[in-house]
Amino acid sequence: MSILNQINLNNISLDKLENLRAGFTHYLNNSKNGVASNYKENAEMFIRENNGILSDKSVERQLNDYLNEYQKDKSFPYKQNDNTTFKFIDLFAGIGGFRLALQSIGGKSVFSSEWDKNSQKTYFNNYGEFPYGDITQVETTNAIPDKFDILCAGFPCQAFSIAGERKGFQDTRGTLFFDLEKIISKKRPRAIFLENVKNLQSHDKGNTFKVMIEILENKLGYKIYHKVLNSSTHSNVPQNRERIFIVGFDPAQVCNYNNFEFPEVLKLSTTIHDLIDSKEQDEYYYYKRSHKYYPTLNEAIKSRDTIYQWRRVYVRENKSNLCPTLTANMGTGGHNVPIIRDDFGIRKLTPKECFRFQGYPDNFVLPQIPLSKLYMQAGNSVTVPLIKRIAEKILKLL
Repeated sequence: MSILNQINLNNISLDKLENLRAGFTHYLNNSKNGVASNYKENAEMFIRENNGILSDKSVERQLNDYLNEYQKDKSFPYKQNDNTTFKFIDLFAGIGGFRLALQSIGGKSVFSSEWDKNSQKTYFNNYGEFPYGDITQVETTNAIPDKFDILCAGFPCQAFSIAGERKGFQDTRGTLFFDLEKIISKKRPRAIFLENVKNLQSHDKGNTFKVMIEILENKLGYKIYHKVLNSSTHSNVPQNRERIFIVGFDPAQVCNYNNFEFPEVLKLSTTIHDLIDSKEQDEYYYYKRSHKYYPTLNEAIKSRDTIYQWRRVYVRENKSNLCPTLTANMGTGGHNVPIIRDDFGIRKLTPKECFRFQGYPDNFVLPQIPLSKLYMQAGNSVTVPLIKRIAEKILKLL
């Protein structure tokens, strides 16, 4: 059992102590990179709250004990190592797709923030770190260290998505861009790396995107590059997923900022069969013959080389031999659910399969939370190999 699971996390008011818990795990995760001092006060306060009134010497001793145990703890598959070449922060972190990609090329996350409680659980189970919460709160932004190289943010896209009402800046989720602006302005990272839905470009006849780019370039002084890339054409992942990526450099800190290029097209050699389990799955995922839509599904779903999509009242066939775009709502109400026919019947893709179609490895831990939340996490995530390819291009300039 993890040393972190041995302390009484669940019996503390997490609303009250969320930042203390985050600070504690951030301290453990950053003990060897010069950033731990940023979190030590919260870590000590967390130990006091967890254990009652203790002397300063006792707190220090317990903190060292936890740190020693944490360094030996092997229960987190993607706990950071010490062989790192650059530092980044992970905002609107979700389940850590940016982190997984950047860690794989030598990056060290020195701060993470994610408000969704279920995503925090998935993040913790893989990285051994609880993200800080609401990025709009001063207590959260005050915890961000001063010196890091890249600011990463897959900032909320629902406000700009076709699937939503596309209210943009009128939606409170859209205004979170301005919280990003404040952080960039204050911390001045060498580079910024943002991701959003393709429709951000066309929202409000292009005015929303225009305002964002003007803020980043004219107000903040960053050299900005942006491009829509598809996971199927740029990451060897067979999912039809178009997203816009925004990369920026501070000319005062990156002398060759004009040399950035997004990655080139990559031949797709991975097929849907490489990512779909051939064995029989739990009966939960199969449509029973008694299901009211089974006749419709059975009539439409013929090929075993296609991932179909249930669109509330009809079946859409994806003839491109790709997985359709995974969405946040595919686990609720039946809408947008990816469906296949295998040797045992007609079934939904499992959460593990959906994570594979986002480029996550099989040892990525999916915690015991409702399946609908796991589907949502997969649909909201970034495609990890594509993030990695872009990050490699960024790193060349740093």
